[in-house]
Amino acid sequence: MAIDETLIENPFTHAAPHNTAGIEVTYPGADGTRRVEVFSRPLRIGRDASCEIILPNNRVSRLHLEAIPEQDGWRVRDLASRNGTLHDGQPIDELLITDTTVLEVGRGGPTVRFMVSGTRAAETNSTTPPPTPIPPEPVPHPSRVRRTLLTLLVLGPAGASLGYWLWQHYRPPPPVSPELVQLAQEMFYGIKNLELQIADLEDQVGDIIRREGILRQIRTRRQELRALERSYERFVETQIPLPSNDVDQLILRMARRFGECDVAAPAGFVAEVKRYLGYWQSSSRLANAIATLQREGYTPIIVRELRDQDLPPQFLYLALQESNFNYRAVGPMTRYGHAKGMWQFIPDTAERFGLKTGPLKDQGVYDPQDERHDVAKATRAAAKYLKAIYRTDAQASGLLVMASYNWGEGNIIKRLRRMPDNPRERNFWALLQESSIPKETYGYVFYIFSAAVIGENPQLFGFDFPNPLSGF
Repeated sequence: MAIDETLIENPFTHAAPHNTAGIEVTYPGADGTRRVEVFSRPLRIGRDASCEIILPNNRVSRLHLEAIPEQDGWRVRDLASRNGTLHDGQPIDELLITDTTVLEVGRGGPTVRFMVSGTRAAETNSTTPPPTPIPPEPVPHPSRVRRTLLTLLVLGPAGASLGYWLWQHYRPPPPVSPELVQLAQEMFYGIKNLELQIADLEDQVGDIIRREGILRQIRTRRQELRALERSYERFVETQIPLPSNDVDQLILRMARRFGECDVAAPAGFVAEVKRYLGYWQSSSRLANAIATLQREGYTPIIVRELRDQDLPPQFLYLALQESNFNYRAVGPMTRYGHAKGMWQFIPDTAERFGLKTGPLKDQGVYDPQDERHDVAKATRAAAKYLKAIYRTDAQASGLLVMASYNWGEGNIIKRLRRMPDNPRERNFWALLQESSIPKETYGYVFYIFSAAVIGENPQLFGFDFPNPLSGF
């Protein structure tokens, strides 16, 4: 896929717009007539059926541009389109629209007029009231906590049980101290280090001579890992006050599910996820993609391959972001070739992970002889690719895996390799603390993460489909 290397400065300075004016969009319809629509929520323009405005023109990319309401008007962003978005003949990455503006969608492509209306939109991106603080629970003295947790981490499952019992027995009073949060982080990253050791052992299983011994080590360490994970969850749930708001809790649980330390989430992360939840709620794209997933019966295939690689099944939403679960999907030409299939493999990566490309690999068309379009084979290759990133460059950080998958052939991998080689210092939170981050990669991760949050409880966010992973 085409990669936008534009950087976002200070990513958590975004605020959800309030009382933003609506926008009137005039564009050419498929029959040649000019059409007019008014929007008060974010919208996308492109050739894809998931877009709010569809322009069936070969100068227009599948997902070409988006318009997002802000306090002072509407911000239009080019979505790494092949032929660009132009204003007065000049390409733009983004543009704040405050009155009437005409944009060319792709050089030589159709023109679209945007006019900010005077009416104020009543809607906001927030689906819930601000969280109500809950009273802090009693906490133990930090020195006792440190000794207990070190015992827990060193002794494995038995130590975990004993340490947790001692913890509960000697617990004294309020509030949560910075030391306690730091200890929770130490516990979490101790677990991630063990997880990486297991992944390294799994990578050695191919050596037949050592196979049985390594498999025994893997089984033992997996038991230790599960026991430590359960202890960590109990520790956080009983000692670190969580938001009382259901949505906030769900967001933090999903961060933990993807291998990010929930108690170390940077300020503004929850609010930013909510902003992307609002984008999904303002579009039919998610519901349409889930309908495709269920109709075609892809869920068991995807979950099986992800679990075979011991990856969270929520990586299913990566395929949604890549292709809306369309196995015939073909991306625009890039310097790496055309990305194809549900997982949008470029030719080199596909062949590296065992897929045969077809005779039409250099053409932007569906090729039935290309295994990237074979759902089962491509999903197996994608799971292996994700696990390879997870074990090495991403250091067991699920959100870094997503970032790497999106920009794996470019600077994101170089950035990761400049970070320390351990999960405490090489994780998505650390990447967000940098002064800049690739624009497309940033949005890519937040779209996948927020879709996974919705998928856990669709009704909470106003969707009527069931949890796609329920029963798996």
